[in-house]
Amino acid sequence: MKVEKWGVFEIALQGKSEGNPFVDYDIRGTFRSEEEMVTADGFYDGGGTYRVRFMPSFEGEYTYVISGSFSDEETRGHFTAVAPTGNNRGPVRVANKYHLAYEDGTPHYSFGTTCYTFDLIHPAIVEQTFEELKKGYFIKIRFCIMPKHYDFCLKDPVAFPYDGTPMDASVLTRDNFSQYSGAAEGNDWDFTRFNPEFFRIHDRTVQRLMDMGIEADMIVFHAYDRRGFSQMSMEDNLRYVRYVAARYSAYRNVWWALANEYELLGHLKESDWERLAEELTSHDPYHHLISIHNCEAFYDYTKPWITHCSCQRCDHYRTTEYTDDMRRQYGKPVVWDEFGYEGDFPHCWGNFTPEEIVRRSWEAILRGGYAGHGETFQSEDDIIWWCHGGRLKGESARRFRFMWEFLEDVPGCGLKFAHLRDDVHFQWDDKVAVPEDPAYEGDYYFFYFSIWRPPFRQIWIDDETEFDVEIIDTYDMTVTPAGRFKGRFDVPLPGKQYIGVRLKRI
Repeated sequence: MKVEKWGVFEIALQGKSEGNPFVDYDIRGTFRSEEEMVTADGFYDGGGTYRVRFMPSFEGEYTYVISGSFSDEETRGHFTAVAPTGNNRGPVRVANKYHLAYEDGTPHYSFGTTCYTFDLIHPAIVEQTFEELKKGYFIKIRFCIMPKHYDFCLKDPVAFPYDGTPMDASVLTRDNFSQYSGAAEGNDWDFTRFNPEFFRIHDRTVQRLMDMGIEADMIVFHAYDRRGFSQMSMEDNLRYVRYVAARYSAYRNVWWALANEYELLGHLKESDWERLAEELTSHDPYHHLISIHNCEAFYDYTKPWITHCSCQRCDHYRTTEYTDDMRRQYGKPVVWDEFGYEGDFPHCWGNFTPEEIVRRSWEAILRGGYAGHGETFQSEDDIIWWCHGGRLKGESARRFRFMWEFLEDVPGCGLKFAHLRDDVHFQWDDKVAVPEDPAYEGDYYFFYFSIWRPPFRQIWIDDETEFDVEIIDTYDMTVTPAGRFKGRFDVPLPGKQYIGVRLKRI
């Protein structure tokens, strides 16, 4: 058998089914090659079937041993890991301290979107979502493992994660949804018995996203709940974390979001989050990216298990303008997974113009970070991208592809904010980005004017260096050559908002 490097090798075996196989038996695989030895947990998938999934990180011959109390016998075998093909570039890792790259070294620019429960509703809507994703606007999608309950997001999923019975959803309206939030009444679950069909839905989603080259940012815990899943005991939470890690870790495109708006799960203390993080990371042998997302208060992103800052705005007015501050404080990549949504929601966070969504995203780029898309347009069928996926209706989504292409043109891996220096003649109100990699110092500058509309701009880097100069319309997505200059020179501008000027050293 042949499997690509960074692909998924899977073996399914029949085993014991007496009692409760989810808690009574275990299964694990040990995989060896000349370069690595990895032990990966397996999981029970119902019907007497146990599975182990493994991601080889090297090319060559692998042997494996599958063992555990699920069977009285060991299973041995081998396979060959072959060279990756297509968009298989490996898992995303931290690169150059503040940025991200695939394991093969290709930079990753984290322009994602949020569709909290898009794969848990009607299959036709799921297909619509994937059709939108095929347009190539996004390279990452955030979604919940557990179902979600919130305003405009009241539908039951097509399956539930545990054996049992949910509360009657017919009583829910937009007027009374909040009284059921977090409630466990009316639900009857056995938290020791997972429903494999529910998790197979996510299996198919993660695999499909992986085939498309899209990262799957999987939210493990969240507070938007009426079914009791947010109120499980720590023992149940830890069991769930182990099951999720065993089921999805072998997919190269997985990221872990330990929680969405962690503070809203008020019964969990910091020590509880640290315990859950330890459990998840210790059962993920591939060390995927992991973070924890905030509502109003940032988590301590200096914690060693956190690979990057997954942020939401804490200030109702300024958001991504804090990117450079976050970088200095935490010393890690900064990804603004939520800073507001384009749409027509009544909530303050859900009715931004597309221009403001795009502006905030470019502010993140300028300061050496990344930003994610969001859309909350109401519709008669109550299918809203932010929760359900479906069809994109706004104007900001397609502009994220332009941001991505802009960063692909930056030498090295990513940008950083250029602070005033004595050896460069920046003006006091210039906002300038330069390459993060010092090897390209002096080769590239990006001036961004945001909401201001200067009719021209005088630029002076030094007296010797000659630059090709381009005018970037970040909203209308155009690149216009302005000429070749050196010394002190004026760049004529169109006198409109959201304009940038790019300098490339000749």
